[in-house]
Amino acid sequence: MVPRMAQKYKDEIIPKMMEQFKFKNILEVPRITKIVVNVGLGEASQDKKVLDVVLHEMAQITGQRPVVTKAKKSIAGFKIRKGSLVGCKVTLRRARMYEFLDRLINVSIPRIRDFRGLPPDSFDEKGNYSFGIQEQGIFPEIDIDKIQFVHGMDITIVTTAKNKEESAGLLSMFGMPIMR
Repeated sequence: MVPRMAQKYKDEIIPKMMEQFKFKNILEVPRITKIVVNVGLGEASQDKKVLDVVLHEMAQITGQRPVVTKAKKSIAGFKIRKGSLVGCKVTLRRARMYEFLDRLINVSIPRIRDFRGLPPDSFDEKGNYSFGIQEQGIFPEIDIDKIQFVHGMDITIVTTAKNKEESAGLLSMFGMPIMR
């Protein structure tokens, strides 16, 4: 079965984008290629149990097993040695990406306290959009009563857009609540 957001992209977003940005070919229309969800553990990286809890929660949220990230260099000020575990990340593509985007836009983001919209200045020059979430409790897959360690995460939505305007148009058509 085709994910709801993938169907919406084909049926609604492609024609609107072609009209708005005057694309001549369907293949010119920007699309989302992947979503990367990253959790940096910081000072909690010393405790192995915290890493196991975060890995389990990330797997529940994304539906995919996370990859553990390691430090590339030693940093004495942060008490980090080269090769020590500093976080985890998940790269979502295709159907899982669209399912996660659907849950993020329609369920999780509205659950953020005092939410007024995502920042409009988080686009990079190539049209990718990055934002942070301060606690994992906004996702319905996580039981709030069983949270042992509150952590945030960075979410990067990678697109094929050539500039910020195309990317902002694409994400707003998906329903992303970006402030104007």
